[in-house]
Amino acid sequence: MFARIFADRFVLLLLATILLASFIPVRGQAAEVASLISLAAIFLLFFLNGVRLPRHEVVSGVRNWQLQGAIFLFVFGVMSAAGLAMSHIFDNILPPILALGLLFTGILPSTVQSAAAYCALARGNVAASVVAAALVNLIGVVLSPLLFALLAHEGEATVSGQAVGRIALILLLPFALGQMAQRWCKPWVDAHKDLATWMDRISIAIAVYVAFSGAVVAGIWSIVRGVELAWLALAVSCMLLIGFGGAWSLGGVMKLPRGDRITMLFSGGQKSIAIGAPLAATIFPPAIAGMVLLPTLIYHMAQLILSAPLAQHLARD
Repeated sequence: MFARIFADRFVLLLLATILLASFIPVRGQAAEVASLISLAAIFLLFFLNGVRLPRHEVVSGVRNWQLQGAIFLFVFGVMSAAGLAMSHIFDNILPPILALGLLFTGILPSTVQSAAAYCALARGNVAASVVAAALVNLIGVVLSPLLFALLAHEGEATVSGQAVGRIALILLLPFALGQMAQRWCKPWVDAHKDLATWMDRISIAIAVYVAFSGAVVAGIWSIVRGVELAWLALAVSCMLLIGFGGAWSLGGVMKLPRGDRITMLFSGGQKSIAIGAPLAATIFPPAIAGMVLLPTLIYHMAQLILSAPLAQHLARD
């Protein structure tokens, strides 16, 4: 039962990261050093993503404009609207910063590796999944913070030109460098896929640890107790239902081939902590970033727990 629930070990890594930050948060000058390490880890994460994605797959995937367009509109349209709705519905129930975190979750792009892995397990269109996730992630680096600033209540979120510049420097630049370094680095990455995957996951864990440490130091566990966590779990469950149920239903309405419909499901319904953690750290001060990120962390862990049995069920059908 334990193995089925935690089929993806990244769930355990995220849980361990949250527990570590809760009991041993990084503070003071150490937090500044940890923040620099986190930025370096994020840089490595997006460099590896750039190395992995062959340019010819991008060109091939873009040609499937019906699927790519549907995923784009679902990720940034439907899910942003769902996040906005949940933030308003739960605004008077949850602490305002957690309600804002629901909107933050809604505007994020989908995962890359996780969506492709579960798409492959479910026998979907893996190439289209990789391209779709990569495209929405690249677009999301710029679009997600702008959507957040547009949809958030006035005064709750501001995205300055300097913040956009930092986002581009930390996320887009390493991806571009990875694309340019494919000739030399891709053979090594392909030969050490498991190691590269764990390098990705550890980079995300470092970013989450630094962000959540700031929230713990600011007193998140004195603000968020059992009742608040229960309401937050309900809100995230509603978003998961909209994300996975809506993406699958839309694929059916569009009469997509089964492989493309599976791609729509996983690329449309998932949310990326790899983008969420650095964006939160860039937009918000440390004391707030971890609190805003909490709904995304819960959503991300829940989607991993849900995706494994769902993909196995689809593979059997």
